[in-house]
Amino acid sequence: MATPVTKIVLAYSGGLDTSVILRWLKENYHAEVIAFCADLGQGEELAPLEEKARKTGAVKYVQRDVREEFARDFVFPALRAGALYEGMYLLGTSLARPVIAKHMVDIAREEGAEAIAHGATGKGNDQVRFELTAYQLEPNIRCIVPWREWDLKGRSDLIAYCRNHKIPVTATVSKPYSTDRNLFHCSHEGGILEDPWAEAPEHIYLMTANPRKAPDRPRYVEIDFQDGNPVAVDGKKLSPAKLIERMNQIAGAHGVGRLDMVEDRFVGMKVRGVYETPGGTVLYAAHRALCTLTMDREVLILRDGLIPRYAQLVYNGFWYAPERLAMQTLVDDANRDVTGTVRVRLYKGTCLVTGRKSERSLFDPKLATFEAEDVFKQNDAEGFIKLHALRLRVRTNRERKLAGPRR
Repeated sequence: MATPVTKIVLAYSGGLDTSVILRWLKENYHAEVIAFCADLGQGEELAPLEEKARKTGAVKYVQRDVREEFARDFVFPALRAGALYEGMYLLGTSLARPVIAKHMVDIAREEGAEAIAHGATGKGNDQVRFELTAYQLEPNIRCIVPWREWDLKGRSDLIAYCRNHKIPVTATVSKPYSTDRNLFHCSHEGGILEDPWAEAPEHIYLMTANPRKAPDRPRYVEIDFQDGNPVAVDGKKLSPAKLIERMNQIAGAHGVGRLDMVEDRFVGMKVRGVYETPGGTVLYAAHRALCTLTMDREVLILRDGLIPRYAQLVYNGFWYAPERLAMQTLVDDANRDVTGTVRVRLYKGTCLVTGRKSERSLFDPKLATFEAEDVFKQNDAEGFIKLHALRLRVRTNRERKLAGPRR
């Protein structure tokens, strides 16, 4: 028989799921519930949460500002790795979960709580991300997941539960969207979005302007990098979180950073998600452009070869796993020379790199020019090509020999 639980730390957002969960935990576990909210850049969403959590039954509300930690220790390492899940997704939600779980474990230790709880469903990725992090940081902690225990079938049942218990929520049966916002991005799921053929309605977008209604003149922005990390926008140095916020403002106003994709969840199903990552989209493009200028060709190939595996590890919740940390060591070493400035043009949903410069550039105009020059001897290419063609010629000659004389 499981040891009774007296205190639970709940990852609390004040949304539909966690509002129901807070009350449900009190009723079913008869334990004290500490509601924890990580300030990841949700903005005005945080203001009413403490009062709401206490009215719903929390004995304590804890909120921590983790924006700089999130940007510096989670977003920027993934940016240096060029991480894109399935070639498109910049991992905004995936990167947020381990930092939330890390602080949940810290609070559990401080408060003497035996368990943590979260609102992720049994179909989702977040359950894995929360629990893998928690178990690695505190192997004996207990994870309580109401979606895997209760008999509520879906969001319609949750909305009815809130109505019966007089818990205020913004979700409705007609608009049951699941929205997750942080400093780096905003994700949208559920409702009409569950049909991959249906176009996402314009009203769901929170961080990006409609590209068709964006300014008619392009916006140029210059981003400075140091060792692979963005450090300044248009010459103004900013902290990691402030820099992302600034880039969100600039790129979002021009409708940059929208993504509509069908992705493969870790548990095995395909789902449709709509994402907004305005600043991150520009930072990714700029970082990539600077890598091509300053990073050795073979090192870049090696780094790029890690992208699918690195992104998969982050998506699947293995942020603290030794293999991800080992990859990060290589990635960070590869970024030692990724220092310089990139100029990007933003226009009606598009992001185009128009310039890049660096004191560590490997671009040599004397070698690259098509004009007459003495640095590169053109006839050296003949031997270079013949050496690379040697194995191909040997193979062809073998096949001809085995095929016998032609008739």
